[in-house]
Amino acid sequence: MTFAILRRLGQTVFVLLGISVLVFLIFFATPGADPTARIAGRNASPETLALVRHEYGFDHPLPVQYMRMMEKLFVTRDLTSFVDHGEKVVPEVFHAAPVTLSLVGGAAVVWVLASIAMGTLATATRGTLLDRGLMIAGLIGISMPVFWLGEVVNLFTQSRLHDTWLFSWVPGLGYVPLTQHPLGWFRALVIPWCTLAVLFIGIYGRVLRADLVASYSEDFMRTAQAKGLSASRVLFRHGLRTSMITFVSLFGLDFAQLVGGGALLTEVVFGLQGVGRLTYQALANLDLPLIMATVMYSACFVVLANAVVDIVYVFLDPRVRDGR
Repeated sequence: MTFAILRRLGQTVFVLLGISVLVFLIFFATPGADPTARIAGRNASPETLALVRHEYGFDHPLPVQYMRMMEKLFVTRDLTSFVDHGEKVVPEVFHAAPVTLSLVGGAAVVWVLASIAMGTLATATRGTLLDRGLMIAGLIGISMPVFWLGEVVNLFTQSRLHDTWLFSWVPGLGYVPLTQHPLGWFRALVIPWCTLAVLFIGIYGRVLRADLVASYSEDFMRTAQAKGLSASRVLFRHGLRTSMITFVSLFGLDFAQLVGGGALLTEVVFGLQGVGRLTYQALANLDLPLIMATVMYSACFVVLANAVVDIVYVFLDPRVRDGR
């Protein structure tokens, strides 16, 4: 088990190194394009161009440029956006990351718990009206775009029903830091959590039900039933653990892409200044250093999340543990 975990962590380091090289080449080594002018922005003065060229080492060979860029991004963290009046981009990403992590982390808790409850309940009552009703509810959740659902929710909670006892506790749109006001943080995010989670509850609940139903035809499930174990123990102890392998795979990919900027629409609808919104603003302003910083942040998180998923596999599936 230890060897499998160490091997996966070693692969993660090489993948991150490859991504950093690829991102650097795409942004700063494209033939026919001057990276100095890209970073300095439109209508930059000759003095600014000279400063950028010297600071980023564009008057040196590519390996030196790459090392200088990675140093600014990960060591000194003084990568500068000349488009944004000399602001440091790494602190901007670090300021936006807790917003996105709070949004996606809370939504993940909601959709994991709700989808496991939906999938197991539908499996336990398969073939009944409750089973069909849960699957229809999941399909409806999948079909609703998050930006439309968010606008509808805001219409009621922020406008029409805001003064009623039901939604009078809902604060205005925006983010409240957890360290500043924990209760305010929860109130500001509970509705965005549920809105973002609706889509994934439908997907994960239906996938989990399908895997659980399929597992009943496996030999180990029939053996457990033949031993006289209760239906609930067979379902939760034997069927659910096996079916969680697919569940964990989906969760790792979805959680990583949401934290990496995939929650942009939810952030915009609820006025949250997260990584997705920061990336969108950087693209709109052609802010190359900020775009590179957010891309590297997203890539690192996706790779690390997938490494965590592979490590979880080691505990869920003995075949992975044995190297098969």
